[in-house]
Amino acid sequence: MGKAHVRMFGLLHTFRKDRGLGSEAEVEVPDGGVTAAELAEGMGLPLDMIEGVFLDHKIHPLSIVVNPGDSIAYASRGIPGPHRFTLGLFHAGKG
Repeated sequence: MGKAHVRMFGLLHTFRKDRGLGSEAEVEVPDGGVTAAELAEGMGLPLDMIEGVFLDHKIHPLSIVVNPGDSIAYASRGIPGPHRFTLGLFHAGKG
């Protein structure tokens, strides 16, 4: 077991702040990892607000496996159209 560093951007940042929580967290991750969706659920993040996950400087869908030692960032829905394409969120949100 180890920790992953997690950041929340956009509406997820606001979601956490409104609950008195930080937009960054260190979260326990079991050996062998968990999906980004499972990690988000464990943190109480609403999956319907998440469009993609940044891991290793690339955008991925919620099905990506997060391992101990990883640093990830959840990107929320609601990012303007051109930026969604530039960041790769359009395709990540389809996964």
